[in-house]
Amino acid sequence: MKIQKIIHQNRRDFTAIYECEHCGDTYEGSGYDDSYFHRVVIPGLECLSCGKKAEDYHPRKTKYEDHEVV
Repeated sequence: MKIQKIIHQNRRDFTAIYECEHCGDTYEGSGYDDSYFHRVVIPGLECLSCGKKAEDYHPRKTKYEDHEVV
Protein backbone atom coordinates (compact mmCIF):
# COMPACT_ATOMS: atom_id res chain seq x y z
CA MET A 1 0.00 0.00 0.00
CA LYS A 2 1.05 3.58 -0.52
CA ILE A 3 -0.47 6.93 0.32
CA GLN A 4 -2.27 8.30 -2.71
CA LYS A 5 -3.46 11.49 -1.00
CA ILE A 6 -3.66 12.88 2.53
CA ILE A 7 -7.21 14.16 3.00
CA HIS A 8 -6.93 15.70 6.46
CA GLN A 9 -4.17 16.15 9.02
CA ASN A 10 -4.36 17.39 12.62
CA ARG A 11 -0.96 17.51 14.29
CA ARG A 12 0.47 14.07 13.51
CA ASP A 13 -2.82 12.20 13.01
CA PHE A 14 -4.03 12.05 9.44
CA THR A 15 -6.66 10.52 7.19
CA ALA A 16 -5.48 9.39 3.77
CA ILE A 17 -6.46 7.45 0.71
CA TYR A 18 -4.23 4.38 0.47
CA GLU A 19 -3.66 2.68 -2.89
CA CYS A 20 -2.42 -0.83 -3.66
CA GLU A 21 0.53 -0.93 -6.07
CA HIS A 22 -0.57 -4.33 -7.35
CA CYS A 23 -4.31 -4.14 -8.06
CA GLY A 24 -4.95 -0.38 -7.79
CA ASP A 25 -7.65 -0.77 -5.12
CA THR A 26 -8.05 2.23 -2.80
CA TYR A 27 -9.47 2.75 0.67
CA GLU A 28 -9.64 5.53 3.23
CA GLY A 29 -7.77 5.00 6.46
CA SER A 30 -6.03 6.77 9.30
CA GLY A 31 -2.33 7.12 10.03
CA TYR A 32 0.30 8.77 12.18
CA ASP A 33 2.87 11.12 10.65
CA ASP A 34 6.17 9.93 12.09
CA SER A 35 9.12 8.13 10.49
CA TYR A 36 8.24 4.75 12.08
CA PHE A 37 4.76 4.75 10.54
CA HIS A 38 6.11 5.68 7.10
CA ARG A 39 9.09 3.25 7.19
CA VAL A 40 7.54 0.22 8.92
CA VAL A 41 3.74 0.33 9.18
CA ILE A 42 2.75 1.43 5.66
CA PRO A 43 4.95 -1.13 3.82
CA GLY A 44 3.48 -3.84 6.07
CA LEU A 45 -0.14 -3.03 5.21
CA GLU A 46 -1.88 -5.77 3.24
CA CYS A 47 -4.32 -4.86 0.49
CA LEU A 48 -7.89 -5.69 1.45
CA SER A 49 -8.62 -6.93 -2.11
CA CYS A 50 -5.55 -8.89 -3.24
CA GLY A 51 -3.78 -9.46 0.10
CA LYS A 52 -0.35 -8.33 -1.16
CA LYS A 53 2.10 -5.99 0.56
CA ALA A 54 4.31 -3.31 -0.97
CA GLU A 55 7.51 -4.65 -2.51
CA ASP A 56 9.35 -1.42 -3.29
CA TYR A 57 7.95 1.31 -1.04
CA HIS A 58 9.68 4.68 -0.71
CA PRO A 59 8.64 6.40 2.56
CA ARG A 60 7.30 9.94 2.47
CA LYS A 61 8.91 12.76 4.39
CA THR A 62 7.02 13.67 7.54
CA LYS A 63 5.46 17.10 7.95
CA TYR A 64 7.28 17.57 11.27
CA GLU A 65 10.58 16.08 12.41
CA ASP A 66 10.29 13.23 14.94
CA HIS A 67 11.87 15.28 17.73
CA GLU A 68 9.44 18.20 17.29
CA VAL A 69 6.53 18.52 19.70
CA VAL A 70 3.36 19.49 17.87
